[in-house]
Amino acid sequence: MSANRAVLDDATFIRASIAVAQRAREHGNHPFGAILVDGNGQIVLEAENTVITGRDCTGHAETNLMRRACAHFNGAELAGLTMYASTEPCVMCAGAIYWGGVGRVVYGLSSEALYRMTGSNPALPVSCREVFARGVRHVQVGGPLLEDEARIVHVGFWT
Repeated sequence: MSANRAVLDDATFIRASIAVAQRAREHGNHPFGAILVDGNGQIVLEAENTVITGRDCTGHAETNLMRRACAHFNGAELAGLTMYASTEPCVMCAGAIYWGGVGRVVYGLSSEALYRMTGSNPALPVSCREVFARGVRHVQVGGPLLEDEARIVHVGFWT
């Protein structure tokens, strides 16, 4: 695949993860979404944030997706998948991605930009790149990508 094709596909899939985040918001949850894409460019799984409706503080989109992915795919298959997240995975989600074995993560809105939008956010301000860098297995990271588009789903939610 050419570099231009990869960028085009990444943009397409980031937009798909933002659409999942919009659905999460419409369902009464925090506006986060994530999808898994295989090497053929097919979306194989997706997950919304379910923190509010599921009454579970670990119900982040990426962690929900990893729970489903680990039930559907073996380690070798997971290593060949790319996760697209509407917003940069938090520390917890980065850990789930790492332990699950996904080989590549691309995100839309950076955690830094999200923290600026949310004001007094109690989250741990650690980049997913920092989390992955501590591991022995390499996880390729792309992003932020289409940050202005990824920001829109959050507008008005955190105030």
